[in-house]
Amino acid sequence: MPPEKTNPKNKNNGGVPTWQTLAHKRLLLGGGVNAHDSDSASASSSSLLDVPLAVGEGGGASSLGVGVGIPGASSVREDGGASASIANRLGRFPASQEGALLGGGVPGEECEWPDLLTSKECQVRARVREYCETKVFTQAAELWENAIHPKALWEGLGALGVGGGTTPSAYGGAGLSLVGAGLVNMELARVDGSLSAIYMIAGCLVTNTIVKLGSEAQKKKYLTQLCAHRTVGSWALTEAEAGSDASGLRTLATPLGGGLWQLDGRKRWIGNAPVASVIIIWARHAETGNTLAFAVEPGSTAGVSVKTMRGKVGLRAIQNGEIFLDGATVKEEARLPGVKSFADAAGVLAQSRVMVTWQPVGLAQGLYDVCLRHVKERMQFGVPLAASQVVQHKLMLMRANCNAMALYAWRLTRRFEQGEASGPDATLAKAWVTLRGRECASIGRELLGGDGLLAGSHVGKAFADMEAYYTYEGTFDINLLVAGRAHTGISAIRPRM
Repeated sequence: MPPEKTNPKNKNNGGVPTWQTLAHKRLLLGGGVNAHDSDSASASSSSLLDVPLAVGEGGGASSLGVGVGIPGASSVREDGGASASIANRLGRFPASQEGALLGGGVPGEECEWPDLLTSKECQVRARVREYCETKVFTQAAELWENAIHPKALWEGLGALGVGGGTTPSAYGGAGLSLVGAGLVNMELARVDGSLSAIYMIAGCLVTNTIVKLGSEAQKKKYLTQLCAHRTVGSWALTEAEAGSDASGLRTLATPLGGGLWQLDGRKRWIGNAPVASVIIIWARHAETGNTLAFAVEPGSTAGVSVKTMRGKVGLRAIQNGEIFLDGATVKEEARLPGVKSFADAAGVLAQSRVMVTWQPVGLAQGLYDVCLRHVKERMQFGVPLAASQVVQHKLMLMRANCNAMALYAWRLTRRFEQGEASGPDATLAKAWVTLRGRECASIGRELLGGDGLLAGSHVGKAFADMEAYYTYEGTFDINLLVAGRAHTGISAIRPRM
């Protein structure tokens, strides 16, 4: 294969962009105001708000009764009943007919980060953005409000050549760089935080765990289907009594002899569990206390049951579940042979936290793009909201946060790719980026006023989703303490009495 094209200005590291290039290069995300054209009245901007919230086959707003208008919509439904669509109940949110859905349209070959990304990374980002703006946005708000697993959107995403993230092509994966996989998470989150979370778990965390810790037979059995998005994977570590204290697992794996294991315990807050065909179950050896992991197929394993968690106020479209293991018997072939201790779980979690760092970047950028369009078009007292100094002040705080968040995520990921960053670096980045993302979400909600509380405005949905990002994959405080332990050499994680 011919070598991947990179910017010829970057000579070192095989053309991979470096930190130093940022000293004199601007960083723009998804359109918005050009730093060199701050006085231009035509600075590029656009919004999610150019399309109906739900579109049926006839082109009109659709009802979400029993899967009508959204293929696969009936697969998981929170209340089990029909409801009017957001579009029918709230009406179409006012928006200009000009421009793309968000931030200036789809970036092409000349993507917005020409000195930071390889040409392949730019192309991946462009494909995902186009899919999100043309396919995902028209359904995201309604799926979110009704807590429906986006089955059709998940399958459609699999056709874009991004399945499995960094998983090698030999196993059916896209073979993306770590930055490339991060960009997929970012672009998905820009339009829908739930779909990004589904991809991060099934397309990054589960596949990466099997690649690094699974047997060759497990790789061949699961990866091709997962990477093609024909199935969904889940990763079960968290328990009711083992949240931040993740190493304190109470789920037990008891050897039965004859190549069999018995699993007993309960998992909680497990993303994708209700729709997963395979779940990576983490447990403690009942005799030695060592950490173990098993690839469990819930649909064909007696003693395994999954209950969907209801009533979430954030990331509503991703299905979280409680897993009950009551004497579940699995074969030795289900055990991941590469798992020797809890450090192995921490190792794959470190990379997943790198991926999670990109999600608030995308969510914040989507918020900014919507808010920019809104304040330029919304008239009060005879002038646009953007004519207010207070509004411009808030908007530029969002813009600065978006750029800083993106740069941090990019820098962390490149260093992680090159073996220069560690788990504590990822936890610090995840904590800081979600903190700034939370600020963006709060400002964005303010800028849209009452409409910022509506899922159909995009901002209300993103506001709630940012809260979930702030907490999952390690809470803000725990992530800071993990980083603090690495930098000081003193652990302050476990309370002392």
